[in-house]
Formats: sequence, C-alpha cells, structure tokens
Amino acid sequence: QVQLVESGGGLVQPGGSLRLSCVASGFIFSGCVMSWYRQPPGKERELVAVISNGAGSTNYADSVKGRFTISRDNAKNTLYLQMNNLKPEDTAVYYCNAYQVMRGRSYWGQGTQVTVSS
Repeated sequence: QVQLVESGGGLVQPGGSLRLSCVASGFIFSGCVMSWYRQPPGKERELVAVISNGAGSTNYADSVKGRFTISRDNAKNTLYLQMNNLKPEDTAVYYCNAYQVMRGRSYWGQGTQVTVSS
C-alpha cells in the first residue's frame, strides 16, 4: 500500500522557519522524482520544489528560491522541505508528491497546513 505522510506544519511568525517531512512507504522511494506542492487558500495547487531521483538535482519556484531547501534521505524513505524566512504568502497546505519514473504513476500525501502570521 502506497503511503506518503507529511508532518511538520504549523503556525509560525513571519521570518520564522519550519521543516516539513514526508515519509514514504509501499514503493521504491529512491526511484521516484519527489516534489513539494502547496495550495494557498482559494487558489490552485502550485509546484514549490522538486528533487530528482539519481543525482538529486533540485529546482524551485521563483517565489521560494533562496529561502526553501528540498532534500531527501533515500535510506529513510523521507523527503524534507526546510523553509526559512517564511512570509504570510507562504501560508498554504503543503503536499508531498512522488512520481514513479519507470511506471509513470504519481502519488500524493494528505497535506500539512502551514500558516505564517503574526
């Protein structure tokens, strides 16, 4: 059974930091391209950051470059998103996504709420 379980969300003041985690099970984590998406209130889901399988190259949305860092630990089947200097516009539900390159399948976690407010 495929599972992606996010954690680490919460309420933080502007300028603060959070680290999101996504623990994967039921599939070969190391073979997947992993991503973080977010959905702000009343808006569509958007890509935040992606990390490849293999070499682990990364890409970021312009809005988070220099503030967020995506990483993965294949030994622990875990994806991370370190978020620094958070802004109110970062408020959203954050979702973990796994894309199985060989099978062309995509899986989603249930999401974790991040609220940036004073």
